[in-house]
Amino acid sequence: MSTVNSSMAEETAAPRANTLRSFNFSARFWVSLVIVACVILMSLAGFIYPTGPAEKVGSLYDPPGNGLLMGTDNFGHDVIAVLMAGTRTSLIIGLVAGIVATTIGVGVGLLAGYVGGWFEELLMGVTNVVLAIPAIVVLILISMSLPSSTIWSLAIVIGITSWPWTARAVRAQASSVATREHIDVARLSGVRLPGILVKDVLPYILSYAVMAFVLQVAGAILAEAALSMLGLGPSGVNSLGTQLHWALAFQAVASGAWWAFLPPTLVLTLVSFGFLLLQASLDEVFNPRLRRGKRKQMKQAAARREEEARLLAEQAADPAARADPGAPADPAASGTHQHPERSEAGDPV
Repeated sequence: MSTVNSSMAEETAAPRANTLRSFNFSARFWVSLVIVACVILMSLAGFIYPTGPAEKVGSLYDPPGNGLLMGTDNFGHDVIAVLMAGTRTSLIIGLVAGIVATTIGVGVGLLAGYVGGWFEELLMGVTNVVLAIPAIVVLILISMSLPSSTIWSLAIVIGITSWPWTARAVRAQASSVATREHIDVARLSGVRLPGILVKDVLPYILSYAVMAFVLQVAGAILAEAALSMLGLGPSGVNSLGTQLHWALAFQAVASGAWWAFLPPTLVLTLVSFGFLLLQASLDEVFNPRLRRGKRKQMKQAAARREEEARLLAEQAADPAARADPGAPADPAASGTHQHPERSEAGDPV
């Protein structure tokens, strides 16, 4: 009985052990994760950096040296301190805007894909109208109409203008899930619409929602940088786009002060690259068809199937082996005799 219980326990534990291995985290996933983690740590390092971003430590565009690793900006602030604070602001705006855009897009896509009919046409019509309008134009108009621009208002503005493509993609996934049998079972069981959407439809598209969120974060950081370079960024706050705005306004490129515009440009590129690489690697994790090493695994599986087919063919050709797979297929071939004493006496049976 204990053996049976132990076998059942092993069978129960086996799928859990294979679940994490089945995700197949690639090297690209870990590289992107390290890049994103380094950027987040750099933004948090500003809290322990000895110089504050608003503390004046020099004059206009002092070159690197004299204790300043990256010199000073146009206001005489330490570029490193400003860069840390600006990275933190850009990440906050990107995360908040990504949450807003993903929430709206997933909600609209779920309702449109599950309900269908005229309601789907209505929601997709509104989505297409919003998608047809250039997002940068809407962002500029809304930002200019705000009485004061903060990081939160700017993040919400970016989020409410970035959801349409997420809604279109989620609608296609939800339409496919809505035709499955477990949805009919939930309907017949009396589960209401919110319960079906959250418990029966959303789990099947959760991986896609995660990838859409990562893309939304990267897009929001770039959108904030574009708005800040145009002078429409958050007021009184440092960000990567604001650093580039002041560098252009004070002729940093013409004066050769590369330390004023090159560090925020590199960090902005690194952030976007890290999030885009993370999204691509997550696509490989969630989609088995895109996993690396698939060709090698397919060859191994084909060789295994050929070997199994060969063994089955040999057993089918030999009735004795088919009756007792554990017995030798040919006694003569095995080199043993069932009655060696009669053979020695010359009296065959």
